[in-house]
Order: sequence, then structure tokens, then C-alpha cells
Amino acid sequence: MAKAIKGKFAGSLALSLGLALGACGGFPTENKSLYSARQPVVERTNFTLDVQTGGQGLPVAEQQRIAGWFDAMGLGYGDRISLDDPTANPAVSEDLAALAERHGLLVSDGSPVTAGYVAPGQARIVITRSTASVPDCPNWSANAEGNEYNATYPGYGCAVNGNLAAMVANPEDLISGQAGTGETIVTTSTKAIKAYRDKEPTGTGDLAEVSSTEGG
Repeated sequence: MAKAIKGKFAGSLALSLGLALGACGGFPTENKSLYSARQPVVERTNFTLDVQTGGQGLPVAEQQRIAGWFDAMGLGYGDRISLDDPTANPAVSEDLAALAERHGLLVSDGSPVTAGYVAPGQARIVITRSTASVPDCPNWSANAEGNEYNATYPGYGCAVNGNLAAMVANPEDLISGQAGTGETIVTTSTKAIKAYRDKEPTGTGDLAEVSSTEGG
């Protein structure tokens, strides 16, 4: 009987020590500042399409192929279109610009470096697309209630920065932002103020006559 009691006691003690050590292992210890270690990461991917060109620009069949490719890629705001044309034919650039205009985009100057080479009589269209995400989120590796190191938990910042990465229209803005254009921004920002100031107050006119009697 004594051996059985000792065995139960030893098992309970081992379980208690295991839980205690597990709790110690769940303490947040890495980041003791209020700055989040979980920051958005922007990844850039290039998609290419080689097309036939001619002296008069892009053939109609190639223009249709490019238009279908743009639709399949879901081209939209934040995407960047560039042209790698060894002949630098302005007619090809104009045809591509007209196709990009349908999606509200412009053709960028220059083109990124891509794999392979452009064959003679062809041009390469490049779509550069950026995506933003927060790696290692959510992170529940530290789940202890105690916090003797007064550190932030590993998942600190996942919610805010994860939503920021998901909602930003152009992920490139997380890297460099938008360059200011001087007076244009000032003019735009004062439109609401000007409309408020120019609006005639509602109390300047005569009060509307409202009859409280009803006809029989």
C-alpha cells in the first residue's frame, strides 16, 4: 500500500514539474520594446509575355492576345506594366499604351531584368505585381499568463499590420510611399474646406410657413 502511495505521489510530482516547466517555456522573452516584430513584407513578382511585333506596331492578333492576358491577370491599380523592345519601336509602345489605358494604367519607363532573352522580331511585356503579407502570423508560441520579462507576445502586431498589408491598394506604398506633387495636393486638400465656406448658411433664408390646421 505504501508503495502505491509513493508511486502516485511521484507521478503527481512529475506532472506538476512538467506543467511548471511548460509554463516557463511559454513566457514571451524576445521583444521587450513596444515596437512590433511582425512587420509587413512586400514581395515583387514579374510576369512576362513575348509577342510578335511589326513595323506598324503590334498586329491585331497580338493585341487581342495581350488584351486577353491582361483580363486573365486581373490587371488593376498597383500593377506596373513595362515593355522590353530591342527595336524601341514607338508604334509598339503606343499600341501597348492603348491596351493598358483600358485598365487605367500607364506603361512605365524601362523594364525589370527577366530570365532569358527577347527573340528577334519580338517584344516582351512585363507585369510587375507586388503583394504584402506579415510572415509568422498568427503566432501563439507564448501562451503563458505570466509575463515576468515584461515583453510583448510573439503575436503582437499581427492584427494591425496584417490588416494594413491586406487593405493597402498598392503594396509598394509600404516601401516608398507616394511622392508629393506640391500645389496639386494643397489644392485637393482644400476642396472640402472651400465647399464648406462657400455654402450658404441654412438660417439666412426665410422660415418656411407650416400650417397646423387641417381642412374639413
